[in-house]
Amino acid sequence: MTKLTEAISVKTIDVPLNNNNFVKSLLNHLSGSLQDVIGLEEAEGFISIVGSKLGEQIDFQYREALNVEKLSRTQLTEVLIDLKARIDGDFYVLEEFPDKIVFGNKHCPFGSDVFDRPALCMMTSNVFGVIAAENTGYAKVSIDESIARNHDHCKVTVYLSPDDTADGREYYCSD
Repeated sequence: MTKLTEAISVKTIDVPLNNNNFVKSLLNHLSGSLQDVIGLEEAEGFISIVGSKLGEQIDFQYREALNVEKLSRTQLTEVLIDLKARIDGDFYVLEEFPDKIVFGNKHCPFGSDVFDRPALCMMTSNVFGVIAAENTGYAKVSIDESIARNHDHCKVTVYLSPDDTADGREYYCSD
């Protein structure tokens, strides 16, 4: 059996390992470890820092590519959907009002390993919140339902003006 095993080339075997799977697995294990060691609230805080930096970077990239100083309201919605599609999410608009956008999602960019890793939802909250606030002056993001919390979908509300009756994390323009 050893000789037969040695004849198989490691390069040709089917191992589900690639950059995308590796990074997803890394983030899922990291967020799970943080949640287990320091608790959900503190884990969300650490992940929020990373999400804010990513939000700033992604916002800059889209505005530069679109050659605009600020995204229009229509562009904001399109950018939030597009960025999730580019990272293997399936976000779409459920409802849109002048003061808020409600998104649905059928597929988490972090894959099926995201179950019981709600701290990773802070990536969506912060990326959406930073981009929305940088372009409209203010945002509040509420993760109403999430795959990470064992729902079969996500529901994310982005408020574009203050709403004291809504739960969520607030974001302000850095200018």
